[in-house]
Amino acid sequence: MRPAIVWTILRKELLESLRDRRTLVRLVVLPILLYPLFAIGMSKIVGSEAAAREARASRVAVWGELAGGLRERIESAGEKIELAPWAGAPPEVREGLLSGALAPPEEPAAEEEPAAEEEPAAGDEAPPGDADARDRRPRWTEPENPVLAAARAAVSARQVDAVLVPWPALEETLAQGGRGAVAIYFDSVRADSATAEARLDAALGRARREIVAAREAERKLPAGFSVAYDVVPRDVAPDSRKVGQILGSMMPMMLILMSLLGSFLPAIDLTAGEKERGTMQTLLCAPVRSIEIISGKFLAVWTISLLTALGNVVSLSLTVGRLLPDVVVVDPAVFALTFVLLVPVTFLFSALFLALAVFAKDFKDGQNALMPAYLPLSLLAGITALPMVELNPWTAYAPVLNIAVLIKALFLGEAPADLLLAALISSGLYACLALLFAARVFERESVLLGGQESAASVLGLGRRGGGVPSAGFSLAAFAGVQVLFFYGSLLIDRASVAVQLAASQLGFFLLPTLALVLGFGYAPRETLGLRPVSFRGLCGAALVGVSAWAALGGTVLRWLPAPEPLARELGELVLLGGKPYPVVLLLVAVTPAVCEELLFRGLVYAGLRRAGPAAAILVSALLFGLAHGSVHRLLPTFLLGLALGYARHRTGSVLAGAVLHALSNGIVVSLLYFDPAWAQGVLEQAVPWSATIAGTLVCLAGLLLLRGTPAPERSRNGGGVSGEGAPEG
Repeated sequence: MRPAIVWTILRKELLESLRDRRTLVRLVVLPILLYPLFAIGMSKIVGSEAAAREARASRVAVWGELAGGLRERIESAGEKIELAPWAGAPPEVREGLLSGALAPPEEPAAEEEPAAEEEPAAGDEAPPGDADARDRRPRWTEPENPVLAAARAAVSARQVDAVLVPWPALEETLAQGGRGAVAIYFDSVRADSATAEARLDAALGRARREIVAAREAERKLPAGFSVAYDVVPRDVAPDSRKVGQILGSMMPMMLILMSLLGSFLPAIDLTAGEKERGTMQTLLCAPVRSIEIISGKFLAVWTISLLTALGNVVSLSLTVGRLLPDVVVVDPAVFALTFVLLVPVTFLFSALFLALAVFAKDFKDGQNALMPAYLPLSLLAGITALPMVELNPWTAYAPVLNIAVLIKALFLGEAPADLLLAALISSGLYACLALLFAARVFERESVLLGGQESAASVLGLGRRGGGVPSAGFSLAAFAGVQVLFFYGSLLIDRASVAVQLAASQLGFFLLPTLALVLGFGYAPRETLGLRPVSFRGLCGAALVGVSAWAALGGTVLRWLPAPEPLARELGELVLLGGKPYPVVLLLVAVTPAVCEELLFRGLVYAGLRRAGPAAAILVSALLFGLAHGSVHRLLPTFLLGLALGYARHRTGSVLAGAVLHALSNGIVVSLLYFDPAWAQGVLEQAVPWSATIAGTLVCLAGLLLLRGTPAPERSRNGGGVSGEGAPEG
């Protein structure tokens, strides 16, 4: 072997590789920018979460009587502890503790070395020879008993952060100078619960030192002679939950990374690889449409990614089942649901990678093109390893991260229905946007043949000369407005209810809708349905509006009643904290009717109308129901959305839907405002049969009036026929 020749070839290959700007970006620019940004972002998340947790007071349930001034000592310790007597305690446990029937379980003999001595707080000197350190026993696993089970349920349901149990006879024991017992039940998996335990331990330790010092001074005993009580922290998290924390921290990242790899190489091979082999040109010469090409290629990449995800989930379940002891069993349904949650993620990856890879000229160029997308997605999946990152309103709408934290929540056994629905909705939206982007790219034959086009040209971001938007634009607009509304509403969650409602409707629904229509140059009259309504159509919409609440409340709520907390929350929301009736009516009935109808029966409906009126009514109603963000409100709002869409279809005007919407909301608001007890009972149970039948008949009469409304006149705008009853564009 000749070293000179090897050196020449090495230099040649390195120079050719480094001439590629994308290679330089991947090797130099991305690491320089990405990791510092990631580290800064993570430090901000960790710091803000720690600061927020430190600022929050720990809510501690007290099951028993805190004797000997313990309550005053705990509350004055400055540990941000909020004591809640008997919170979350079942009646039988409360009765057993008060009567003394429930006694503390006997602890095993402490053979281990005692824990390190607790550091006294500043300005709080421990008495000489303090027996604190000797008395602090290692934590042990308490045998199952009614108190442990009830405390676990209260902490797991997040009713409280921890449970403090001063066992019976504590006051008498302390008065006699004896040794009482106090137990702290907490969940080590929950950060808030662990913080509450640490605060309680510190407060009780300080109180104990004070009691010990007082005893010793009173009886003139040597320092450290007496012990007031034992504080025994007890972790209520079962073994399965602790295993779930470990699996939930690691497995989402591994599964998502493998799903990424499952679509990464196939997407490059089916696009840039075909260009390199010269088969893409042959395919374009065949009598096939671009939508058929993208559909076939996308389904191929998605199938491979799904099979990769399925193989990893099955292997993970078998491995976990083999490694875990028999006493800890992970429900197989968790793994099945994990695979279901990976479906929208693989959908997103497949569509996004396919759209990006088609810009590459060859396989190597495709790898360079996909790496800038691959790395951020990988880091989003890796964030779930942080213990403070969990499923909450902020993470439920973050792409990729939402599914990762949802999988983590499944392993922990805590996935609230509303947040689960929000995460699935947002994942579906992002996946649809990625597919629309891929379809848009594959429509550009110059890109498929290796040409270059600007991003604005590919995405179609130029201004239009009138007309109505496409279905893809309408769906993308809904997705953007929904994400803006979600995160925007979180930013103003500390404002009053009235301010939140006005800001969300005007700022997060109305303004983006008008900006999209006017900014892209669509015809406002055709897109938003700004037409006059015939008297017959207006009467039909009004009849449906005044009766829909009774028809839906007497049918849907009868068989699917809203949970009591949701009904109470809706009642409080509608009343706006006691605002005057005209203000309540304006903010809760009129404003949503205008703002939401311009979006759903205006911009969204106009784009979907190209697929036919039935599709426009159904899909806009479904999106309307999903936008309300509650699984319990999905069916009623979907059915109301069908009536609103039908009114828009028959009259050709958004005004009919706005009238229907305003009357429907206004009737409910008026009932809650003037007769809250009766209205609250309706929300929690159902509308009486008499009102249900009457409301249904009036609603049917209104729909018949709408059905008989003359079809609106057709108009031409921007070269396309628009208006109800005619195909658009």
